[in-house]
Amino acid sequence: MKAQDTTEAVLADRWQAAQTSLESGSGELVKTVGLRKVFSSGNTQVTALAGVNLSVARGEMVAIVGPSGSGKSTLLHLLGALDTPTSGTVYFAGNSLEGISEAELAEFRSRAVGFVWQRHHLLPDFTAAENAAMPLLARGVALREALGAAHSWLEEVGLAGRAQHRAGELSGGEQQRVAIARALVNGPLLLLADEPTGDLDEGNADTIFELMQRLHRSHRLTSILATHNLQLARRCNRTLVLERGLLALGEESLAERESATTRAASGRAKAQEERG
Repeated sequence: MKAQDTTEAVLADRWQAAQTSLESGSGELVKTVGLRKVFSSGNTQVTALAGVNLSVARGEMVAIVGPSGSGKSTLLHLLGALDTPTSGTVYFAGNSLEGISEAELAEFRSRAVGFVWQRHHLLPDFTAAENAAMPLLARGVALREALGAAHSWLEEVGLAGRAQHRAGELSGGEQQRVAIARALVNGPLLLLADEPTGDLDEGNADTIFELMQRLHRSHRLTSILATHNLQLARRCNRTLVLERGLLALGEESLAERESATTRAASGRAKAQEERG
């Protein structure tokens, strides 16, 4: 056996043992302390996150709202170990992600976290089943086993009859269902969703959100969603507002966001009426 294969097997065994322990536990799953992220562009520095402290309990569904550019996507990237913070620490089940090897981070991303994006990022010439199976195939799971798991997840998201259709033949709502199946096929504990309904009409957005809520409950997930949709955000267990790189807590901040959104919509309608 090659050294790389041995390392991957050890990491897989370590994760499997940790996952068994985590699934039977309760309490805090995700925590950040003083999380900062600064991007440099030439001589300019842009602070995306200015010291975020966050605690999410196992089984919670938390919405993070805020204007474009407020740092919502950056925060999700750091929580999922897709990027590293400028300073501060991300903890998962009490363990810091700081200083662990790239191989361990890859194993964490593969097994502990499922990602759903605003754009589905499906491969258009592959079938729905093949797309949903990709995370398993990337781990070296046999094709027959990976496709079997993918078919099971497609049935869960209501697409059993579309499994053999190419992704490019599916509607926008169906494509996002495949993306959700792909995110969960590895059996993660944490689901991170960045504007998962952002490209959908109101009807499809509501359907996709209800699906995510159902899967969240039935598979005992911990879910963190970034969204502009304040109505959907209110249906989560908790809603946090991210502005100027910091999290604001409580209903007051959300009420201020809703009031500002209502005023802006009213202003646009009035301006359109005057032009008409």
